[in-house]
Amino acid sequence: MTRALVLNGPNLARLGSREPDVYGSASLDDLAASVEKWCVDLGIDAEVRQTDDESELVGWLHEAVDTRAHVVLNPAAFTHYSYALRDAAAQVTSAGLVLVEVHITNPYAREAFRHTSVVGGVSTGTVAGFGFDSYRLALTAIALRV
Repeated sequence: MTRALVLNGPNLARLGSREPDVYGSASLDDLAASVEKWCVDLGIDAEVRQTDDESELVGWLHEAVDTRAHVVLNPAAFTHYSYALRDAAAQVTSAGLVLVEVHITNPYAREAFRHTSVVGGVSTGTVAGFGFDSYRLALTAIALRV
C-alpha cells in the first residue's frame, strides 16, 4: 500500500479557533478524520502530524526519505523563509518520492510576504486555496503518480 505523511507546520494545531474567517471553523482533528476517509478511497496509508518546531518538521521529511513515504506538506509560515525545510523537501523529491505542498488558503490572494515559497521550487506540485480539499487533491495526485 502507498504510504504518505501529511505534515503540518506552525499554528495549524489552532485550526478552528485561529482566524476562522480565513481558515474556516474545522479543527486539525477534523482534517485528520477527512484525510483518513479520503485515504481509504485512494488506497493510501497516511499519518497526519503537526508541529510548531522547524527541526521536527525537517526530521519528519528525513523520515519520509528513509521509509519511502510520499509527503503532503503544509509548511505554513515556514513556506516563506525556511531554507532548512526547503533542503529537506528537496531530499524527498530527489529520492523519487512525491511531495505536494499544500495551503488551505491561496497565498497569492493574501499579504505580499506570503507570495514567495522557498518549498514550491523543490516540490512535485502545489495545491492551494481550496480549504481542506487542498489536502484531498494532493493525496489524489499522489495516488495517481505512484
